[in-house]
Amino acid sequence: MNIHFLNTTKAKFITDFIFPRLESNEKCFIVTANPEIVMKAQEDSSYMDVIQSADYVIPDGSGIILASKLINKPLPERIPGFEIMMELLALAEKKGKSVYLLGAKKHVNEQAVREAKTAFPELKIAGHMHGFFDLDDEAVAHEVVRSGADIIFVALGMPRQEKWIAAHKDKFNHGVFMGVGGSFDVLAGEVKRAPKKWIDLNLEWLYRLLKQPFRIKRIFKVVEFMVRIIFTGKKQRDYHV
Repeated sequence: MNIHFLNTTKAKFITDFIFPRLESNEKCFIVTANPEIVMKAQEDSSYMDVIQSADYVIPDGSGIILASKLINKPLPERIPGFEIMMELLALAEKKGKSVYLLGAKKHVNEQAVREAKTAFPELKIAGHMHGFFDLDDEAVAHEVVRSGADIIFVALGMPRQEKWIAAHKDKFNHGVFMGVGGSFDVLAGEVKRAPKKWIDLNLEWLYRLLKQPFRIKRIFKVVEFMVRIIFTGKKQRDYHV
C-alpha cells in the first residue's frame, strides 16, 4: 500500500537509528503508523506524501504486524508510540537533551509536563503548548523553533500532527520530530493504558475500545485495512503459484 515500514525492534530503533541522529544533531521525522494512518493515506494523497517523506515509519498497531505476516514480509514486533516517547524522555534526561510538548488540551498538556518532570527529574523542558491552534499559525512554529528543543513531540492527532511536522520542520536546524497522538493523555493520567497482559497479547486496541466505545468507528477502518491486506496477500500467493 506504498508505505514502507522500518524492519527493526523497539530496542534497536532507539539505539541504532534515533540515538545517532540525536547525538549528531540531525533532523529526523518519525511516523508511528497504525492501520488508520495507512488507510487515511490511501484516501488523502497529500497525507500520503507526508508519510512517505518521513525518515522512519514504525509499526504502532497490531494490525500492521499481522498484515506484514499475511504478505510474507513479517515485521519483528509492534513499536508503540507511547513507549518510544517514554524511551526518548529517558534518553533526553540522560544525555542532557531538551524536549518540547506540543498538543492536547491545555490542562492535559500541563499535566503531561508535570508527570514527565516527576518521572525524569533532570529532564529539560524547552517549552510546551496546547494543541488548539491553526496548522498555518507561523507564530506557533517560530515559538517551537526559538525553544531550541532537541526532541519535539506533537500530539495533534492524525493527520494534523504529521502535516504540522512536514509543513514546519524545514524551519528547524535540528530536532527529532514525532507525532504521538493521545500519548500526552496517557502520560497525564487522563487515559489509562491497557494492562501489560493485554499489550503482550496485542489486544491493547480492544482494551481501549472497551474503555472508549466511541472509538468503534475506527474499527471499521481497521477491518477495511485487513480486507485489503488479505486480498493483496492472496494475489501475491496466486502470482507465485
